[in-house]
Amino acid sequence: MSATGSRSGAPLPPTGWQTLGPFFPQALFRDGVDNDLRRRRAGAPPTARGVPIRLRGRVLEEGGGPCVNALVEAWQADAGGRFRHPLDPDWREADPDFLGWGRALTDAAGRYEFLSVLPGGYRDAAGPRAPHVNLAVLASGVMRRLVTTAFFPGFAAANAADPVLSALPDPALRARLVAKDEGEAEGARIFRLDLVLRGDPETETPFFLD
Repeated sequence: MSATGSRSGAPLPPTGWQTLGPFFPQALFRDGVDNDLRRRRAGAPPTARGVPIRLRGRVLEEGGGPCVNALVEAWQADAGGRFRHPLDPDWREADPDFLGWGRALTDAAGRYEFLSVLPGGYRDAAGPRAPHVNLAVLASGVMRRLVTTAFFPGFAAANAADPVLSALPDPALRARLVAKDEGEAEGARIFRLDLVLRGDPETETPFFLD
């Protein structure tokens, strides 16, 4: 019996070895733990510094269908714009309770979500960086990780000066990287950024070389 047909002539669904990976086991992700950037370890209290946020959205394939079981990684500065890493000259002043990194797996609808705080802006060698969260996507059929950045509304001047966002030549492309403000719930501000891996030029998310 082949993978493309059966004795009845009906097509059979593809099996794992016939489909491009990578595949991520559900055990790799613990909801409320691995996608919570506010805690340095499971069970620790979340940082008290900064404005709590939820960054959520959907990862979509060409045609608008959900990208299921995609791994989304997020990393960012703390509320003061610092990273707890020696490459940051102010790393000793970074929030000791803030991890700043997490991962999420998309569900059957392609949804992801991160719990974090609104990041602060900072300066680096390229220039002044606006508040942002870096995102990376790995999914079945994606042969190298896709990297992009979520910026926030309400920081028009900082966004306009950001060297990464301003590297996009088209204002419409830049607008696709600014998350939508969806109000507040459960004590956190809600921001939404859908990630379109490939599709209509009017909706596809800009990704950067890693």
